[in-house]
Amino acid sequence: MTKLDLLVLGAHPDDAELGAGGIIASHIGKGKTVGVIDFTKGELGSRGTPQIRKEEADAASKILGLTVRENLGLADGFFENNQASQLTLIQAIRKYRPEVVLANAPIDRHIDHGRGAALAKDACFLSGLAKIHTKDSNGNAQKHWRPKALYHYVQDYHLTPLLVIDVTDFWQIKMRAVKAYSTQFYTPNQEGPQTPISSPDFLHFLEARGREMGRMIGVEFGEGLIKATPIGTDNLFKLY
Repeated sequence: MTKLDLLVLGAHPDDAELGAGGIIASHIGKGKTVGVIDFTKGELGSRGTPQIRKEEADAASKILGLTVRENLGLADGFFENNQASQLTLIQAIRKYRPEVVLANAPIDRHIDHGRGAALAKDACFLSGLAKIHTKDSNGNAQKHWRPKALYHYVQDYHLTPLLVIDVTDFWQIKMRAVKAYSTQFYTPNQEGPQTPISSPDFLHFLEARGREMGRMIGVEFGEGLIKATPIGTDNLFKLY
């Protein structure tokens, strides 16, 4: 079993890179083990195919240095936060036993993002209940596990962050990982229909958002996180 320090969940391949690519790279740089679980293959996307998007996700994973990446194969656009989906995600959480989980924004332009956030929140809680029984891929009973913290990364809609992580030194790695999804984002001589994320303007927006978040804490680039519950500490001087 591969135990992870940080597990990043995304409704689609590229959600993790867009919302938390800098956080992923920076924590890998600190020696943490980080993995990503994509809920769907992005099969309803206007550009690319599930196979191509998998190849792009594999390339992005190598750029970031992920320990593991999995795809749950839920239905793009139609997955639900129901018992079946929760149990599927609970199995993955218990498999990797992460200390911290990052998930989609609870409110966003794409309907899967809010659903993904709710699924992550419920599965992280339910995973800690011993009377919910799951088995691993070999048929062995899994032990219950609840991550110590769940945060949601900021996506398309502006959400005021509770916490901003300095990712200045890792911004270029994030952008290389984002651009690995060449069917989704702008590249010269690109093919396919125009989408809200395929123009050069979207890449400019990403940079502006990163700079905006960074400015909040006095650095060049930042990525914001929100949290449903307060952050606790016994020392104010650990928070600035």
